[in-house]
Amino acid sequence: MTRPRRHRRPPLRRRLAVTASAAVAGVALAVCAGAYAVTVYTLHRQFDLQLTQAATLAVRQYRQQGPGVQAGECRYLAAPACAQLVPVSASDDPRDGYLLPVTDAVRQVAGRQRAPYYSTASVAGQPVRVLTTAAGKGEAMQVALRSDGVRRAERQAAGLLAVIGGAGVPVAALLGYWVSRSGLAPVARLTATAERITATRDAGHRIELPAERRGREDEITRLAVSFNTMLDALEESLAAQRRLVADASHELRTPLTALRANAEILLRSEQLTTRQRERATGALTRQLREVTTLVNDLIDLARDEEPRQALEPVRPAALLEHAVAAARDHWPHVGFLLDIGPAGESALAAAVPNRLTRLFSNLLDNAAKFSPPGGQVEVAAVRSADGRRLEITVRDHGPGIDRADLPHVFDRFYRARTARALPGSGLGLAMARQIAHTHHAALTAHQAAGGGALFRVVLPVEAPPAG
Repeated sequence: MTRPRRHRRPPLRRRLAVTASAAVAGVALAVCAGAYAVTVYTLHRQFDLQLTQAATLAVRQYRQQGPGVQAGECRYLAAPACAQLVPVSASDDPRDGYLLPVTDAVRQVAGRQRAPYYSTASVAGQPVRVLTTAAGKGEAMQVALRSDGVRRAERQAAGLLAVIGGAGVPVAALLGYWVSRSGLAPVARLTATAERITATRDAGHRIELPAERRGREDEITRLAVSFNTMLDALEESLAAQRRLVADASHELRTPLTALRANAEILLRSEQLTTRQRERATGALTRQLREVTTLVNDLIDLARDEEPRQALEPVRPAALLEHAVAAARDHWPHVGFLLDIGPAGESALAAAVPNRLTRLFSNLLDNAAKFSPPGGQVEVAAVRSADGRRLEITVRDHGPGIDRADLPHVFDRFYRARTARALPGSGLGLAMARQIAHTHHAALTAHQAAGGGALFRVVLPVEAPPAG
């Protein structure tokens, strides 16, 4: 069974050219038609005024004479008007007859039963226009002028405007083509850029923009600017993806190598002592846990955003206490000093509890990792004066953060020179910043006065009740 052939729409440029051409041609033809109508109206208006003047003169000149033809030279184009007086009663008509046709309407005008009116007739085979008007008591004056000159002028105007309108159609087509070509030029460049990116997989291409003043760009230029902005974001995203893959492969290489080595050792378990097997099994379990944590962090960071979870009102101070208690168990050689103000205890925030706890745990683990044995990590939670923010600080007494490292401490896989010998993958602070951003909190790093590092989280909380 053959599929029906799908109708393919013509290209946008052709459709725009046809539409613009039709619009311009329609306007040109409408203008020509309007000009013709105005010309015809003006010609007839002037001719009727001329006929009215001739009738006024005829009434004054021939009113005292009797019924009949008063002047009959209108058969000639340059001659004055024909004029004849018609009585209201046919019994008073002259024996010689009339030059212009006399109808009942003419008798009604003579009897003041009808208003003056215009009509057409023929004299000696030539067209004339006739004005019938009252001339006196019981009489009507008929005045005629040849109208073939007006008809000739109408035909000349029609021919001239037809030529102008006919010439306007191809001009409209050229204008439509020019409008479509110039108007869609940025769209064509945009399309070519998109096709080039699709073919080469290179997001570094950009659309060339005209030099225009800010605020005077048209819609196509703004579309091109938006497309370039999208390409910037795409290129940055692809670069971040490549960096993430490269860094992840680098970070995973060492633990996977250690896992393989310990697995190979356990394969020869009959050659190992009980203590050696326990040590290899413990190392394998620890490395599996580290790899699992690293992979989970990579999955979370690869999303570039926090997973959507329902927010609920929580007490950040309670979550902070739980995170500090867990850190004390995990880092027994480090002391944790927790100070929560009275106002901070009751603060409520809209958050995902497990994610906010993860943020606190990452900051505590980072501080404990850089603290010397027997050192202290100082944790504090203070509510702002207006009650709308909760400031949480984590300060250690380790080597601190070098000024050159401060701008990069939240980057993925970034590890300062002093931290490269310590365990970890460089993802904890990046994860903390991502969680803080999702909760509309600000996370910053500072050099602590007197040495060490200070991390500050400013979390929005519900305002206290008034009064």
